[in-house]
Amino acid sequence: MPNTQEISWNAVSKTGAVAAGGAKAVAAGIEILEAGGNAADAAAGTILALNVTDHGACSIGGEVPLLIFDAEKQEVKSLSGQGRAPLSQDATDWYMENDIPNGDIKMAPVPSVVDLCTTTLKLYGTMTFEEIVAPTLALLDAGEADWHPNLATTLRRMVEEERGTSGSREEKVQAASDRFYGRNGVNSDIADALENSYIEKGGFLRKSDLTAHVTLVEDPVSVEYRGYTVYKCGTWTQGPYLCQALRLLEGFDLKAMGNCSTDYVHAVTEALKLAMADRDAYYGDPEFVDVPLSVLLSDAYTDIRRPLIDMQKASHEARPGDVENMQPLKAGGVFRPGTGGTTTCAVADRWGNVVSATPSANVYHAGGMLGPTGVSYGNRLRSLNTTAGHPNCIQPGKRPRITLTPTLVLKDGSPILAISVAGGDLQDQATMNLLLDFVEFDMLPQDAVIAPRFATSHHEDSFDPNPNRAQTFGQAGSLTINNSVGESVQQELAKRGHQIRGHGGAIAAPVMVYINKDDGTFYAAGDPGAGRHAAGL
Repeated sequence: MPNTQEISWNAVSKTGAVAAGGAKAVAAGIEILEAGGNAADAAAGTILALNVTDHGACSIGGEVPLLIFDAEKQEVKSLSGQGRAPLSQDATDWYMENDIPNGDIKMAPVPSVVDLCTTTLKLYGTMTFEEIVAPTLALLDAGEADWHPNLATTLRRMVEEERGTSGSREEKVQAASDRFYGRNGVNSDIADALENSYIEKGGFLRKSDLTAHVTLVEDPVSVEYRGYTVYKCGTWTQGPYLCQALRLLEGFDLKAMGNCSTDYVHAVTEALKLAMADRDAYYGDPEFVDVPLSVLLSDAYTDIRRPLIDMQKASHEARPGDVENMQPLKAGGVFRPGTGGTTTCAVADRWGNVVSATPSANVYHAGGMLGPTGVSYGNRLRSLNTTAGHPNCIQPGKRPRITLTPTLVLKDGSPILAISVAGGDLQDQATMNLLLDFVEFDMLPQDAVIAPRFATSHHEDSFDPNPNRAQTFGQAGSLTINNSVGESVQQELAKRGHQIRGHGGAIAAPVMVYINKDDGTFYAAGDPGAGRHAAGL
């Protein structure tokens, strides 16, 4: 493995780059690129390693949505590395009666990281599972946590299945995944052990949930902004609201306002508030609900919503629009008086493939690991709710509408940016900061990741399943802003009604990779104040 002392928070390279959380996970991705792997290989290997280096922020038992630009096909795809609610209707009935608890196994969805990594490897990679998991196994073998040997055993069983399967590379990789999930007639020892743990800990998940799991490959959501095409995962994430906010901001000359000026911070914050109100009212798993996304992103809807942004006054209302009647405000919009764990991964290779992924789990240890597997569990079912009729209400086999939200940006058909952010409801707000730093103010990643950021909690809490959604609302009109933004700007924002809270540290935890298509240079960076790292070949 490369010397992690050489891993810093920013890097420049002509042949490939990795930006992620833990330094040793970045080193794992670089090792795979050095061995001739492509961005898909390196991303899968980095994600697996992050589950060791950043454990607590992500887990093999968690989730990881992923966007990939496939250089051969010249297309962007979204991979849904998100586990589902139990298939049992009895389980759903229990949740609806008792709510989705915090702190025990009942809040855990089907573990999805393993199948996300193997699907990415199978469809877009060039290496074997054994090759891309080798750096992770080295970390586990050198580790001291009591779960490290158990997870190493689980992963080696998958390698064993891959080795013992005849056929193509893709068939062998699939067999490794099937060993974990107990599918297709392979040895189901891992799935059996997981099911035993679910039963022992009082959970609803069963082996049938594991065997039914599949990583969907979907078309992403995209919008044009100032000549760039911005790609996000679908409405099973919060990602499309960034697209909605960008559409609103097209009507403002942000460059003329100046970066972090009073008008700039105000306009961006108010656009985010409007977009998040629609997120909270309309988004959910599109396999279960008809999300009116084409209307939410349309010119007509954007045009009736944009005038709601009053440049002299901060809104203290949650204001979803009415897409059915094409009105700027939905009747019954919530008014509120002014009162997590995730990590990151972005990879680019010399062949033009680019990946952005956001691994997570919000790992809980109150109940320990899932038996002898070394697999821990997360809390993502709490991103569903128990509000009957709501698009994000829990149903059997439904994906929660998660905050995890990777970003890819293309210009003239070629990938130019990959952004990944940790930080729950802050993720797309920080992404917006970095994206505008680049598009409007020409900042390279090493400048953008350390530039001042700002965010609001003027939205529903994505981790509170309370059926009374109004009670999950954060703080109306709130605005957290880095102290490096001038005092005069903060004072003027306060005069406009923003509830200002100065912040000295990092607001969310971003990484960013920029590909200069003119000379083929990769620029990668992660915010050092948030413990992010980057390296290049």
